[in-house]
Parts: sequence; structure tokens; C-alpha cells
Amino acid sequence: MRIFIYFGKIMRQDNPKHKGLRNQLVKTVKSKGIKDKNVLDAISKIPRHLFMDSGFIDFAYQDKAFPIAADQTISQPYTVAFQTELLQIEPKDKVLEIGTGSGYQTAVLVDLKAEVYSIERQKELFEKTKKFLPKVGYVAKKLKYGDGYKGWPEFAPFDKIIVTAGAPFVPKPLLSQLKIGGRLVIPVGDDVQVMTLFIRKSEKEFEKHEFGDFRFVPMLKESAK
Repeated sequence: MRIFIYFGKIMRQDNPKHKGLRNQLVKTVKSKGIKDKNVLDAISKIPRHLFMDSGFIDFAYQDKAFPIAADQTISQPYTVAFQTELLQIEPKDKVLEIGTGSGYQTAVLVDLKAEVYSIERQKELFEKTKKFLPKVGYVAKKLKYGDGYKGWPEFAPFDKIIVTAGAPFVPKPLLSQLKIGGRLVIPVGDDVQVMTLFIRKSEKEFEKHEFGDFRFVPMLKESAK
């Protein structure tokens, strides 16, 4: 049994029961078409229940999204796996994540040995997650409170970019901050989003692929004061 310490107190346990539930979750995600072994291994290892509010931890290993702070959600595990698989993460990839949220997607990327630069628009979530992630052993390269539409030009270009909120359009700064050969995965649309992959082929050319409908909370502009 693993016991996690948070701010000097016992936070929650990760025990064999949770491991068994994660194994079932992996089977579910695999049955829906996820094939990347490294992604499946990450889902099997990461204690999702630690990333959720206490009222929802009994449901942590269902393949569903659940509410978290600031009226946001922790994404459905299948969605996390689907986006991550599209990114084709390699060790040491420099990855820009737009929407840190609970930190669960961040943890998956870190587990895959990516160098993660993550931006969160909600101050409450940013403050909570930047303290929480290191406590459970998932350390991003850098975390930032700010406007994801602007990307993070100081650290561009990025090998991969992932957006974990519904964008009404594709922000040009994100395309411009992608390396040639890099991959951007972003759900595009209003009420319903189309999961979209952009592969940068040259300075001005992008290859576009669409992968069906998903539902995300909206991607917000401008940092709150």
C-alpha cells in the first residue's frame, strides 16, 4: 500500500484495490481502440483518484469525466488516452499543454518522459495543481498561470502541443510555436468539438486530420485579475 503525504498529513491511499480498478479501466480504454502500450501503461500506473475531489473518488476509475474546482472537469480517461496517443510522445519531447486542470493529463505526459510546459487559465486550479503534482511525484518542467491562446513563446518551438479545452478556433500562436514535424492536438468547436490533429510539414504548411466529436469545457481567453 502506498500512502501519499500532502502538506504534512496523510492525503489518500493508493492500494491494491485501486490498482485492480485501474487494470479494469485499461481494458475499457483498450476496447475502445487505444493501442499505444506506453499510454496504456501510464493509465495503469497513475492514481486518478488522487486527482479528484473527495466526493467523486469512488467513481475515479469509471471511464467518465467528473467536475473539479473552478467549474472545470477532469477529462474522461479514454479522451486523455486518445489525445495522448495522437501526440506520439517520445522521451524528452518538449510538450506544451494548454489547460493543466487537475494535472491528470500532465501526469500522463510526465510518465511518458516528456518535458511538460503547462498553462492554466483558472487561478484556483493553477495554485492547487502546482503544489499537488510534485507531492505525488509528477513534476512538470514549468507551470504557468496565463492565457493559453498565446501559447508560451519564451520556450517555443515545441515538439508537441495538446489543448485540453474546447477551442472555438485554432489559435495562430499555437501553430507558430510548433516545430516543423511537430504535432498539435486540439478539440475545435463550440458546443461539440472535433478532435483535430495538425502536423507541421514546413514553415507555412500544415497537414490536418479530424477524428470525430468530443465534448470539452470551453477554452477561455485572458488571465483573470
